[in-house]
Amino acid sequence: MVASAVYNVYSIVHNVDHGRGIVVGSKGFLGEFEQMVLLAILQHPDRAFALEVRREIEESAGRSVSRGAFYTTLERLERKGLVGWTEAPAPSPGRAGTLRRYSVTPEGLDGLRESRRAMDALARGLDHVIDRAAT
Repeated sequence: MVASAVYNVYSIVHNVDHGRGIVVGSKGFLGEFEQMVLLAILQHPDRAFALEVRREIEESAGRSVSRGAFYTTLERLERKGLVGWTEAPAPSPGRAGTLRRYSVTPEGLDGLRESRRAMDALARGLDHVIDRAAT
């Protein structure tokens, strides 16, 4: 059982599909912050403007998000084809002009699924360790 789990993790990490000749995850795994950005966009797709996405990450993850790191990550996700955007009117009268409303592409959803599948495979059988109360 352990050998099987190790092989499954190896297969996911090394993009092997058990000899069927299919390469999965050709763009590689998403980083933790990339996953947070994608998930924050998905939380409120109707108001997924940059400022709101940053706020969602800060509130939900309890972590401060620097403007530079955030915009660099958005640009990288866009280059990878994992997010897109459309122009939309500012959501409140205090903000002028049009803003970019971000959305997660089908490839972005695939990336989230692959990352989740890899983490689940790595964590399989470790609930007793992970969930153990700190002493």
